[in-house]
Amino acid sequence: MPGTNLTREEAQQRAALLTVDAYEVELDLTGAQEGGTYRSVTTVRFDSAEDGAETFIDLVAPAVHEVVLNGRALDVAAVFRDSRIALDRLALGRNELKVVADCAYTNTGEGLHRFVDPVDDQAYLYTQFEVPDARRVFASFEQPDLKATFQFTVKAPSGWSVISNSPTPKPEGPDSTVWRFEPTPRISTYITALIVGPYHSVHSTYEKDGQVVPLGIYCRPSLAEFLDADHIFDVTRQGFDWFQEKFAYDYPFAKYDQLFVPEFNAGAMENAGAVTIRDQYVFRSKVTDAAYERRAETILHELAHMWFGDLVTMEWWNDLWLNESFATYTSVACQAAVPGTRWPHAWTTFANAEKTWAYRQDQLPSTHPIMAEINDLEDVLVNFDGITYAKGASVLKQLVAYVGQDEFFKGVQAYFQAHAFGNTRLSDLLGALEETSGRDLKTWSKAWLETAGINVLRPEIETDENGAITAFAVRQEAPALPAGAKGEAVLRPHRIAIGFYDLDGSGKLVRTDRLELDIAAAELTAVEQLVGKARPAVVLLNDDDLSYAKVRFDAESLANVTAHLGDIAESLPRALCWASIWDMTRDGELATRDYLDLVLSNITKESDIGVVQSLHGQVKAALDLYAAPEWREAGLALWTDATLTHLRAAEPAGDHQLAWARAFAATARTPQQLDLLAALLEGRESIEGLAVDTELRWAFVQRLAATGVYDEPEIAAELERDPTAAGERHAATARAARPTEAAKAEAWASVVESEKLANAVQEAVIGGFVQADQRELLAPYAEKYFASIKHVSETRSHEMIQQIVVGLYPTLQVSQETLDATDAWIAANDPVPALRRMVTESRAGVERALRARAADAAAAK
Repeated sequence: MPGTNLTREEAQQRAALLTVDAYEVELDLTGAQEGGTYRSVTTVRFDSAEDGAETFIDLVAPAVHEVVLNGRALDVAAVFRDSRIALDRLALGRNELKVVADCAYTNTGEGLHRFVDPVDDQAYLYTQFEVPDARRVFASFEQPDLKATFQFTVKAPSGWSVISNSPTPKPEGPDSTVWRFEPTPRISTYITALIVGPYHSVHSTYEKDGQVVPLGIYCRPSLAEFLDADHIFDVTRQGFDWFQEKFAYDYPFAKYDQLFVPEFNAGAMENAGAVTIRDQYVFRSKVTDAAYERRAETILHELAHMWFGDLVTMEWWNDLWLNESFATYTSVACQAAVPGTRWPHAWTTFANAEKTWAYRQDQLPSTHPIMAEINDLEDVLVNFDGITYAKGASVLKQLVAYVGQDEFFKGVQAYFQAHAFGNTRLSDLLGALEETSGRDLKTWSKAWLETAGINVLRPEIETDENGAITAFAVRQEAPALPAGAKGEAVLRPHRIAIGFYDLDGSGKLVRTDRLELDIAAAELTAVEQLVGKARPAVVLLNDDDLSYAKVRFDAESLANVTAHLGDIAESLPRALCWASIWDMTRDGELATRDYLDLVLSNITKESDIGVVQSLHGQVKAALDLYAAPEWREAGLALWTDATLTHLRAAEPAGDHQLAWARAFAATARTPQQLDLLAALLEGRESIEGLAVDTELRWAFVQRLAATGVYDEPEIAAELERDPTAAGERHAATARAARPTEAAKAEAWASVVESEKLANAVQEAVIGGFVQADQRELLAPYAEKYFASIKHVSETRSHEMIQQIVVGLYPTLQVSQETLDATDAWIAANDPVPALRRMVTESRAGVERALRARAADAAAAK
């Protein structure tokens, strides 16, 4: 019974049989305001390589009314089951299929999502099809290598906007309620799109050398006052300039719309010419520059996909990593290098955010090669992870260093020219890069793309009595893969830089020397070029972050980094040192209390706001999970006092002040601290320059609710001040955060025992339910969790399952009992691979926390 799954073997067989020509899709969305279902009529023309063959088309629908193949009506009851329509007696050559069905609006962010804005009580629709959800809207051959043209006809309420991959036509009919779009170029099903509703829009163009591309930005009217369209257009135009130059291929679609949509599960989606983006990126309140940088990276990431992913598409999902890694790498490269960029330090952010994500993911029992084995759709659904995006992008960055940037982009240009509007495998790109670079990439590919795990690099330095280096080597380790992971740890070739840093006259740690070299796939690589040089204060391996590896310091360097991390002059080496120190803490090599001391000693000198905000989150996570329980409260008290001190000392109205305000709100605990939050909310106190605006107010309210200071009356009053969809989500978080048995029971029931909550509201409730200060109150829910998740996994959609299984895992119950309960549940239930992966990844977090706590306790002795 396939259910909603599709295997790679089935896809290969279908691709060998069929060539799909065109879809015509008619949707009647006139009832969108009321919800329920809508009529979907699909006509698809395709060729069969065999006469009399059998195949199937995919459809997830409550009801199918008609299936007509080559003029022959098929028995719906006989052919429609398990989200497939069986097709037999295909004609050799051209076939035509018509399917009439009732499809359902969703509230899970999959298929055709329907949202009603509480501000205007209007419905807003958008599609999200990756990986396999076009079939929730129209009958489709749901695999990326069966490309076709798509012609959409949509009936919708008069006055609404209807946006798709092709330019929006003038509506037809006496009431102007029918939109008949021109066919798209040949694209995959998963990047088709429809966005429908009374959206607000702003329009402009990208123009260069006679090329004119219409640009559009859309959001709900309730967010229009906050939409900074000019800034978004500026970033978009920079991306057009940079990508078209580097790719030497004009933007391949007729227009480029960016649509900020509600309750979006991901950051954004690269629908061809109609990119959907989570509308939290329309900032209702003051945010730091790090948020603008992250939004810009998202915008550029999706724009890069128009070429890599949409113009040229992977044949099957095992090359998903290349799709995402390429977009991540090129978006950051664009941010760092495009003329006029606001973020020349983008590689610092990459090292601080993406690399940290990748290192964490690569040490879980689910670690896998970058080029993962994707046997079916269930495999790919859980593979949108830190390896697919961040490790892949890190390895691409090393590949660029290895072959040269000019040669890399020449290879990419040849690749686009050769495969436009087609499908490819990794070998097609590597072949193009081998041609332009003259390097053999097969060995590189085998070492980096086909093996799992992470290497550790350590310097080994010997000096004479005068401090001159007499021997220098880089030791490479390949730690054993986590229990349960497939494959074996391997040593790899690395292209790295070695940086020497010394204190200058002003007290700054500055780079005084740099050597770039290849490290062999061996335990020890001697570096003769450094012999005879004076030993510096700090030796930093993988300077400039060229390779992908965990970096450790020799003893002298570690002592100087501990004392002077904040004095490192440049942001990227600082970020690399911060990342290494954090990784040592997670690995139990540095006690949590020592990590806290190091952060408190150096964070005031950290100018990069993204790094500061990451440190805030990491310190809080370390104290909540990695601190010895008997010291935890003392550590939290030290941290909370520091957050308030820094809040009061920060430059008024600056990014650092806002970041420290949020850090303080996340941890305030004494009656005096909580009263300050309430006083700031109520206007009884103020801090110069701190605007306690809508989003910051909710952060304060949620903390006051979680500590029992606020209850339903105060939450309801705040929601009355902010009666928006965002306000409803924040209120749901606050209610679930309250430290009472009744509040927890209500939150649990709304998520686990009911299916009524929309995806974004469910996520908000889970976020409030799990509170680090409420371990004892939450302890009984560990048993309820294991009693519930099998049923959840059998009755919900993928996105909703993942929210619940990962979000409600008893992560705060750091004990051997939690590990034992997890193991017992796995043994008793033999979960499908996707569910097993979610649970074992969560289990690994508890196992790591136990080790880190032991290290922290040992440091106190």
